[in-house]
Amino acid sequence: MPELPEVETVRRGLEPSMAGAVIARAEVNRPDLRWPFPEHMAARLTGARVERLRRRSKYILADLDTAETLLIHLGMSGRMTVSGDPLGQFAHEHPQLEKHDHVVFHMGNGARVTFNDPRRFGAMDLMATDAEAAHPLLAKLGPEPLGNQFDEAHLIAAFTGKNSPIKTALLDQHIVAGLGNIYVCEVLFRAGIHPTRKAGQIAKARVASLVPIIRDVLSEAIEAGGSSLKDFRQADGELGYFQHNFRVYGREGAPCVSPECTSEIKRIVQSGRSTFFCPICQR
Repeated sequence: MPELPEVETVRRGLEPSMAGAVIARAEVNRPDLRWPFPEHMAARLTGARVERLRRRSKYILADLDTAETLLIHLGMSGRMTVSGDPLGQFAHEHPQLEKHDHVVFHMGNGARVTFNDPRRFGAMDLMATDAEAAHPLLAKLGPEPLGNQFDEAHLIAAFTGKNSPIKTALLDQHIVAGLGNIYVCEVLFRAGIHPTRKAGQIAKARVASLVPIIRDVLSEAIEAGGSSLKDFRQADGELGYFQHNFRVYGREGAPCVSPECTSEIKRIVQSGRSTFFCPICQR
């Protein structure tokens, strides 16, 4: 499932074609994805101007001039691609619509934005913009890891007395929004913290050190266009490249990248998810 860097990469790729543009026609080709679409979604979107394109955690939010906001979640296999509008120095022609092109936005500027989702775990919803904070998918999210509300004091307070493993704690969207399995593994390696350590038993100074590391890992991943492991593509159809910079994720049995280390990367399962780490470098 795309994590924060992949969703932010898609948002940035969509912004030139969608922000400030009118949805001349919205085409909805099925009644649902993971959940049913909101009533009359195509009609409510058609003619609306996208005033701003934002991201909250792993969700893309398109604020419309109709006082509604379109919420988009890519799910496990969803991708949004742009055609017909200049991307960089080139214009991508409109391809033939495919079987799993479930929602299509025909923009007034000539662009076409297509949501393709073979496994249909993605989602879209429409909500009143001023009621965003109460939306069930957004209401209990923690602070954005790249925002000002995420700081050392917040993380120390969130970990105090917490008996769950630090890997599990960092995946808790109530503590910090948008972090997923890939980037938590990478963060913990850079921090030198073993993923099974109890969050509440880690020294405050080490917890505080996680904040800049989290920001660095996410910023580097966004700069690389995210990580493409299976389905993820950027808005122009290109792959992300951060997977080539993984230090532990997906590297079970490979040598540790630390020059002084002689260990191999290990894999364990925590809460049904694979965790990759170095048993020597991470304590």
